[in-house]
Amino acid sequence: MKQYLLGIFAGIAILSSCSSDKNKPEAYGTFEATEVMVSSFGTGQIMKFDVEEGQLLDSGILVGYIDTTDLCLKRKQSVETRGATASRKDDVASQIAVQEQNRENVLVDKNRVERLLKDGAATQKQMDDINASLNLIDKQVASLKIQFGGISSQVASITQQIAQLDESISRSEIINPIKGTVLTKYAEKDEVATYGKPLYKIADLSVITLRAYVGGTQLPYIKLGSGIDVAYDKDENTNTHVQGIISWVSPTAEFTPKTIQTKEERVNLVYAVKVRVKNDGSMKIGMPGEIRFINTSNQKP
Repeated sequence: MKQYLLGIFAGIAILSSCSSDKNKPEAYGTFEATEVMVSSFGTGQIMKFDVEEGQLLDSGILVGYIDTTDLCLKRKQSVETRGATASRKDDVASQIAVQEQNRENVLVDKNRVERLLKDGAATQKQMDDINASLNLIDKQVASLKIQFGGISSQVASITQQIAQLDESISRSEIINPIKGTVLTKYAEKDEVATYGKPLYKIADLSVITLRAYVGGTQLPYIKLGSGIDVAYDKDENTNTHVQGIISWVSPTAEFTPKTIQTKEERVNLVYAVKVRVKNDGSMKIGMPGEIRFINTSNQKP
């Protein structure tokens, strides 16, 4: 009888052990998100900055701007300079037109002298003088055209400068790049910003990623796009379970990070795995999580 009871207790222990192994997580990791650092594209005093940590911002909205007084003054000066330079261009164009007309008049005289020369009523010196006048006019026209081209290049260069100033003025606006939650704020209104200075960090937390590590023996169960059970702490004794989708598997192994546990503690080399999970706001960056392999549809979160 005693042996019979011992057998029953042994069976219960084995079943309990199997059940424990079945519920044991396959891998552990932490939640992370793609963080975007929003930096300044201008230099100057921050005149407006409507950003607060924890604030949800839409993409493409204006959250602030940097003082553009100096840029606007430079633009105004460049516009005036372009106008003055363009007026010189018009003056040279008028001079070219006058010289072209003089050339036409001299050609008329040349035709007349050629006829008189055939009849012996004109001299060769008169023809030489007319040809000299034509040569002089051609040189003057050529010189004026060179001036015209140089002025045109100056106008084009000033126009390019104005376009660059317009771009700098537009970049002084602080536009939020993605829809997400402000994680950290690095600047305040009335502070001086410089080009490249970080202003705030933002991340889309609607879909969060669990980065976990699995051993080589678990790789056959890993398939891109397949479903996987993700669990995180609900309280001290229970977990919250949600479905995730495997979105990335590292092609190379690495040594087990000290902060990560795996199913087999003796495993030295592991593979990083990323699991995308829809976030209702309860999952935070840096929160620990765990995964178990399940058979689900390949629907992405």
